[in-house]
Formats: sequence, C-alpha cells, structure tokens
Amino acid sequence: EPLTVANPFLGTATVAVAPAVNLSGSTDFDPNRFADQMASELGFADRITVIPVSRVLGALAVQGKDQVTSREQALELAELVGADAILVFAVTEYDAFDPPRIGITAQLFGAMPWHGLGDPPESQAGGQSGQLLAQTQRVFSGANADVVQEIKGFAALRDADESPFGWRRYVVSQQHFMRFCCHATIRSLLSGDRSVVVARGSGSGR
Repeated sequence: EPLTVANPFLGTATVAVAPAVNLSGSTDFDPNRFADQMASELGFADRITVIPVSRVLGALAVQGKDQVTSREQALELAELVGADAILVFAVTEYDAFDPPRIGITAQLFGAMPWHGLGDPPESQAGGQSGQLLAQTQRVFSGANADVVQEIKGFAALRDADESPFGWRRYVVSQQHFMRFCCHATIRSLLSGDRSVVVARGSGSGR
C-alpha cells in the first residue's frame, strides 16, 4: 500500500505550496521543481487537496513577486489561489553528493478554523485572519544513521524494490533524496506538534 501521511492536525483542507526560497548558496536545484516535489508528496497526505505550484506561480506574478517573503504575503497568496493554508519553505543547505545533505525550514500559514487539539498558537492571538499553524526545521544528512533508518522505511513502503539500488536509490539520486526530505518535512508539519521541530539527526553528522 502506498505510504500515506497521517493528518491528525489540519483535517480536510486545500493547501498551496510556494516555490522554494534558496538560502543555501547552491545553484544546483530549481526552486520551482523542488516545490513541485513538495506538492507531490503533500498529495499523499490524508484529506489534503493540493493546489498545483503552477497556479501559485501565476498568483505570485500577479503580486509582482517570485517568492514569498512575509506572512502577510503568504496569506494573501493563499487567498488568491483559494487555499485554506499555504506551505512556505526555504532550502538552507544543499549538497547533492553522496552522502547528500539538504536543510529545509518550512512553515504552514493559514486562515482556517483551528482543527488541531488544544488552543491556537499564542503568538497569533489577537484576531488576525491568518496565523502560523506549524513550522519545522531540519537538516537531512545521508551520513546520519537516524536519517538512513527513515529512508529505509520510506523506501520499503514506496517503491525501492523497482530499482537495482533498492533503498539506496533515495541516497544516490538527488531527486529521490529531495523527495524523501519533502515527505519527512510534510509528515512533521502535519503531526500536530506546534513547537519548532528540530528533529534528531540535525547535527553535523558528516
């Protein structure tokens, strides 16, 4: 069965994905393609409808921008494309060589009713129409044992048996490692843990 992402947090929602903001100093990846990967993985989340990145790029063009730089802009963009929430993320490190290493910091903004348990985040109290719903920050290193274990689990449920590389497909292929990082980021954002999640394996590990 395909690897779905549990969504105890948002409930039924339409989510847009903004193009990646490149803070890594690397020019080895396409921010829009990275966002397509993120949107594709978001499509595996339970009860989530994903708005294509192409529509988000069109709405950004209307704003006269090519990336999201503030919460206000993110919420305006979500409204423009008819989304309940928008996923905004930055790539903080990018090294495609084996072992690969990618850093991602991601935020989920929304103007939606609070579906999660407990109270909304305190920092957004004050009746504003939109808020930061969740955020996560992590460096994924293919040299890190915890990350490798996660990759093996991901590969076993996804499609690694179709490749002669097996689970290592997700380490030797830049696109496949990126896909794993997107999946792990989304899983973290939708987990309902509203604190900044700096996951295990974010140390240097190289």
